[in-house]
Amino acid sequence: MRREDGRPGPEDDVEAVLDELYALPPSEFVARREERAARARTRRRAQDARRIHAARRPTLAGWAANLLRRSRPDEAERFLELGRALREAYATLDPSGLKELSAQRRRIVSEMSRQAAALAREAGHPLSDAVQRDVETTLRAVLADPEAAAVWEAGRVEGVLTPPSEFGADAVAAAPPRREPARARKPRTDPTAARKKKDEEAERRRAEREERAARAREEARAAEERLRGRRAARQEAAGALEEAEEREREAGERVAALEEQLAEARTERERAGAELGEARERDRAAAEELKGAEREAAAAARRAGRAEGHDA
Repeated sequence: MRREDGRPGPEDDVEAVLDELYALPPSEFVARREERAARARTRRRAQDARRIHAARRPTLAGWAANLLRRSRPDEAERFLELGRALREAYATLDPSGLKELSAQRRRIVSEMSRQAAALAREAGHPLSDAVQRDVETTLRAVLADPEAAAVWEAGRVEGVLTPPSEFGADAVAAAPPRREPARARKPRTDPTAARKKKDEEAERRRAEREERAARAREEARAAEERLRGRRAARQEAAGALEEAEEREREAGERVAALEEQLAEARTERERAGAELGEARERDRAAAEELKGAEREAAAAARRAGRAEGHDA
């Protein structure tokens, strides 16, 4: 609807529509999405209609994560702040801060996932153990990945969000110890050739190790990116399959309803045909009786005429 001043009302705001959709249980998502998209098209907002129609139905785990974000806004903000602190600590490789934040992460992820399960159960959609694990994976991704955090913060998670591999549960163990600044050493005035050669060999091996480690990290990042792409494609295909199944079910229901109407119409036609036959039979009998009555009347008239002639 539009307000009296002509400006768009809440139902014309595509962002509000998307917020509404992702707050719904997955079973209600598709029908409401098509309703909102049709309304946008009716109001000649083709671009909004395309955005609304492109929204993907969330999995049960995605819906539970969105429900947690909306139902516990204060705790969600603290969770997002923890993620920013954890990512900063990991980027600066501060083992003491990282260890403390990682311990917080494990406790809070476990607690938040339990809250999501309780909220889903209260809403009539209890989570299985596998789905609750998917919620935990999504929450770990929110802490590790700024993009995942932005999706969850908006309350529009569609499926399982996965944390980057280099930000796993063993990040603390993987972080190298902080090195204290090396004390200034007095240069040797007369180093031996053997010592110099040994140092050069050690430096060469260190450089080779660092190069191999850098290549391994780059390959791991590339593999993780490919994995994300495959998961996104799989999730999109699964969403398309669910939508197609939903459309097929709705079409089947419409076909069944039409077939029932057709059967009723045929029965009604048969009944009307029988009544038509009976009416025709009654009409034929009435016509025969009318003819008989007309003949009798004519004969009576003739007899009356002859009787009057005899009397004259």
